[in-house]
Amino acid sequence: MLIRRQKILLLLVVAGMFTAGVTLRTIASGQSSSPDTQNITPQSPKVAAGEIEAKKLLLLMDTDQNGKVSRQEFMNFMAAEFDRLDKNKDGQLDVKELTQSQLMTAQTRGGHR
Repeated sequence: MLIRRQKILLLLVVAGMFTAGVTLRTIASGQSSSPDTQNITPQSPKVAAGEIEAKKLLLLMDTDQNGKVSRQEFMNFMAAEFDRLDKNKDGQLDVKELTQSQLMTAQTRGGHR
């Protein structure tokens, strides 16, 4: 279960970093949209893969297994993930903590960095 959470968290972090990078590139270049995102449609394999991962994440959060994620379930899940990532327990996440989490996840998957 912990490895599954780590994979999902890593996916969310990478997706956020990718989105931020695309947004910054778009702003810096003055373009209205990125060429990478112009060809994405609801039928795109990338969208389908994202939906599958989102469903997995919702299943992890749905602790009462009613098929829905309440605000409290969402907040409890995110608080637990924050606490797990906050290695030095200072109440803040820094780049080092997030990088260590990514490395740990890659190692548990057998990946290389």
